[in-house]
Amino acid sequence: MKMSMIAGALAALVSLATAASDASAQTAPPTLGSVRAGTYKVDSYHTQVEFSLSHFGFTNYAGLLAGVTGSLQLDPAHLSAAKLDVTIPIQSITTTVPKLTDELKGAQWLDSEKFPAAIFTSTKVVSSGNGEATITGNLTLHGVTQPVVLHAHFIGAGVNPIDKAYTVGFEATTTIKRSEFGVSAYVPAIGDDVQLTLEGAFELQG
Repeated sequence: MKMSMIAGALAALVSLATAASDASAQTAPPTLGSVRAGTYKVDSYHTQVEFSLSHFGFTNYAGLLAGVTGSLQLDPAHLSAAKLDVTIPIQSITTTVPKLTDELKGAQWLDSEKFPAAIFTSTKVVSSGNGEATITGNLTLHGVTQPVVLHAHFIGAGVNPIDKAYTVGFEATTTIKRSEFGVSAYVPAIGDDVQLTLEGAFELQG
């Protein structure tokens, strides 16, 4: 009787382990290679650009830009043909200090009235596997255009449970020198190197 109970318990454990394994296989996260090909539109509500730079060498001060618009042409089978275009409204810049936010929009810094948007347009995409890629392109900021390389990482894809849109998400990072774009106030006391992180969500069109 006791052996029968032990055997039954072992069988139950094996069954649970098998079920867990099957469930894990069914819910495995999608890979970049499984993403649907097509034209994607930036999901402006869930896309933002984070920036960070040194503040007198004491801290890395950060802020956000939102309201991003743009498009992504993506075919996982032909990643080198991918095309990314994004527009970032400078007026959307925000920090934890309202006075500083207003200052950054002013003529001494980003001059959002004269230069209302930053624009990135890709010119080359190179996949390095495992959902990683480098995206070379041109960034226009403060009226100046400079080449920039984004280091992109695939986050995930699937149907958004709220709006039912098929969505793909990426994170992309780069570092620019703001003085090269004519934004040189207080360099070098306030850092010239600005770290940018794009958290991008894109919805399949059509």
